[in-house]
This record gives sequence, C-alpha cells and structure tokens, in this order.
Amino acid sequence: MKYLFESSIEKRDTGYMIPLPFNIWEVSRLRDVIQADVKIDGRSLECELLPKEKGSYEIHLGDADAEGLELGTSYEILLHVSATLIKMDQNSPYSLEHPIRKIDSVNVIIQPEDGLCGQSCVAMLAGVTIEDVNKVMECREWQATMGHVISALNYYGLDHSDVIVFTQGRDTELPKCCIMMEKMGRFCHYLVYYNGKFYDSNLGVLEEYDMSKLLGYLEIKC
Repeated sequence: MKYLFESSIEKRDTGYMIPLPFNIWEVSRLRDVIQADVKIDGRSLECELLPKEKGSYEIHLGDADAEGLELGTSYEILLHVSATLIKMDQNSPYSLEHPIRKIDSVNVIIQPEDGLCGQSCVAMLAGVTIEDVNKVMECREWQATMGHVISALNYYGLDHSDVIVFTQGRDTELPKCCIMMEKMGRFCHYLVYYNGKFYDSNLGVLEEYDMSKLLGYLEIKC
C-alpha cells in the first residue's frame, strides 16, 4: 500500500527521522523494523520504518539520504510499504472485471450500534447489508481497520486507489467517491463521500462536512 502525506524531518541521536501521521497497524500486521520505499523532494529512497509504540512508526533515513533536506521543513512524502495488506478469504465470486455492482448511487446505512462504521461504508458501496460485510471481514465492533476495509472492497470487486491520502485537516478537494477517515479518540470513524454528499452511518446524509476533522481518504473508482 502507498501513503501520501506531509511531514518534516527531525534529527535524533539515532539518525534522521520522519514521523508518520498515521498508525501503520491500520493496514498492516507487520512487527519490528519494516522495510519500505519513500519518495521525498523528487528522490526515491529505500528506508526503514522504526517502531515507537502501538503501531506508531517513524521513517529512518541515513545521513547520505537526508543530505540536502532541511530540518523542520514540511515535505510531501509518498511512502510505499509492500505486502502489508490484511488478507481475508479471497474465494470471491467477484472481481474488478465483474464487481458486485457499478457505483452510480449510494444509499445511507445507519449502523445498529457503535463501532461498525467501517463495515457500514463497505455495505453502502457494495449495496449489501452490514451482516454480509461482517461475514467477509470476520471482525466485530471497533475491529475494522482500513486494512479490513480495503480487503473487503477487493472481495466485492470494487476498484480503488492504491494510495491512502492523508490530508491531516487541510482543505482538500475530494474525488467523486471515497472512504473518509476521521480521527475519533483512539479509533478512526469512516464515512462515504459520493458526488457532493457525505454518507455517515451515525448521522445520515450530510450536505456539508468540516474538513478540519478529516485525517485522510481512499479514493473509490466509479
């Protein structure tokens, strides 16, 4: 998976570090040091992700790789971590060529209890029930990470970008359809954006949204 975000470089005793503005466990079950590739300031570099705590990681750069980069300056960074997608039972009757449906409309689904917003988003996009998605995801309330969501999208043959864009509260223009991630305490709240409207499994259909609350989004290709 790829991640697009902005961050700055810090000098530590162990080298040059770039904090990640998201929890790598959202799409990964890897532990310890993670090998990755990063593109920053027009340069493509190999790097290591070093763990801090509870899924929090930093990009570690060597002295030569950090040469020419200014400390404290915010850079647009594209991070690629291979083989991190959470895998589910992929014995699916659907594919990108034959998805469960063409997304040309969205009907809001209100979650019956808290902690099912990820399942609700997939259900809205696939046109199925939350119960159906639960069977595919095999996870319960508060357990659906973006990794589970992406694997469920793959199961239903729903095409999506391979880049999660982290806006981190900045003003942004959303694509026609996407799954939005909103930070809510220890968890992320997920909602669907489609063609100018916001479909929230807690609040229903919204005409407006405060982008300062948005952590990031994954584009769904219609």
